[in-house]
Amino acid sequence: MQLADQGDFPDYVIAPDPGAARLTRAVEGVDQHGRVTAISVVEERPLTIFLNGQEIVTAMTIGDYPEYLALGFLRNQGMLRNGEVVKGIDYDEDLETVVVRTDGQTSYEEKLKKKTRTSGCAVGTVFGDMMEGLEDVRLPDLTVKTSDLYALAHAINRTPSLYLEAGAIHGTVLCQGARPLVYMEDVGRHNAVDKIAGWMLSEQVSATDKLLYTTGRLTSEMVIKTALMGIPALASRSGFTAWGVEIAREVGLTLIGRMRGKRFMCLSGEDRLLRDADPDAVQDEDRKHRRRSAAL
Repeated sequence: MQLADQGDFPDYVIAPDPGAARLTRAVEGVDQHGRVTAISVVEERPLTIFLNGQEIVTAMTIGDYPEYLALGFLRNQGMLRNGEVVKGIDYDEDLETVVVRTDGQTSYEEKLKKKTRTSGCAVGTVFGDMMEGLEDVRLPDLTVKTSDLYALAHAINRTPSLYLEAGAIHGTVLCQGARPLVYMEDVGRHNAVDKIAGWMLSEQVSATDKLLYTTGRLTSEMVIKTALMGIPALASRSGFTAWGVEIAREVGLTLIGRMRGKRFMCLSGEDRLLRDADPDAVQDEDRKHRRRSAAL
């Protein structure tokens, strides 16, 4: 990852660096013609998160921004209370651990057994506790301009990323209006979201005027996490689950899926969409700029 200076690319606060050390490796294989070919594949390694001496979870991750991932996971699981002061975060690369220390006591010591969250994203998520937190969610009304959606799809698809380099990875982007602010990637879509949450917590960034974009499915867990982060709009290039749509409507979250080029579907919060751009007048992305899996 790096602070981006991409010429005609958007001025991101944080954008992916597909050439970053340790995030990919070259592996030789044989293609359909029997030719030996080396391709880039994404690294995957464990990261164990501790809170005040209590081992909480081991997440499979690509290994970048471990402090943001730890903070975001603890915040999104309700293990960091509102107003609780984070006194320190220690990351040990050799031991692959992050220790978060606060001014309070860990309230999950009796309740939570050690969990391993795999690259399948959802294992280890304390789902019931997330549902309980929705009772206090009050999301702000945010007008989402369709012109901004088209601009975001264009910008994100053109951004160099590990996905375009090696595939097998999810991306999540924190956006304000038509401007992507922070772009995080990981093998699990929940890891990528947690990194965004950790960055927002660390930098004390307001969620009230933000939209969260993800390459993953709009499931109930993704909707709940976005709502608990206080972000009023969630968009994805992928599709929906029925429960995700139901929860989004209950909490007042604008939910936009199947967002590719000039096309999208809004299944929650349509009244908050400002249709200020004619989709027929929007130019399709050049094929070379469309987000796609890496090819041999």
